Amino acid sequence: MLRLHHHPMSAACRFLRLVMTEYGERFELVDERPWERSKELLALNLAGTVPVLVEDNGPPIVGGMVAAEYLDETRGVFQRDRRLLAEKPFERAEIRRLTDWFLGKMEGEVTRYLVRERVFKREMTAAEGGGAPDSSAMRAARANLKNHVRYIGWLSESRNWLAGSHLSYADLSAAAAISVLDYLGEVRWEDDPVAKDWYMRIKSRPSFRPFLQERIRGIPPAAHYGELDF
Repeated sequence: MLRLHHHPMSAACRFLRLVMTEYGERFELVDERPWERSKELLALNLAGTVPVLVEDNGPPIVGGMVAAEYLDETRGVFQRDRRLLAEKPFERAEIRRLTDWFLGKMEGEVTRYLVRERVFKREMTAAEGGGAPDSSAMRAARANLKNHVRYIGWLSESRNWLAGSHLSYADLSAAAAISVLDYLGEVRWEDDPVAKDWYMRIKSRPSFRPFLQERIRGIPPAAHYGELDF
């Protein structure tokens, strides 16, 4: 049995949940509050970050793309045309590049700040860094978000899926990040209809349904969040 130590508003955690569900895997979710740096989480990952994936009683697998590579090697290779990491080296390289873009660059420029300021700080103590949201950090993140949405639109306009002709880790990583921001009502879909069409395709997949039903205590989702056609 796979066990994922996660936070529901972590893009990397959502990404792995999408991957495992697309592959038909059963898994258990263990909720974590990373800012608390619990002994249990630190025993698995000295950095105190999520996601951390554990299979049976095996060693912890730390990080979104590291765990995704593990899932490809242990599950994806048997999926044939449903594999989420391509067979050809150049195609794999493009998928990895885009996955790193959405879980790394976008996380560092947008997602991390909006989630911290609007979600995490509500539950953090003052000693942990909680308090009023930093408006300047949110303003910068929102400005950066526009560029990432435009990039998704540009990729969608020139390809069937973000990295090429097939659904891949690139789409799932982008969808994971966007879904967190869409929950918070941060995405201005009217600015890029092509990106919106791509997101509606992803949002309609069975693997996405659990996200649409989840709610964060004290933070209701945007009105359109649960709608497939919005």
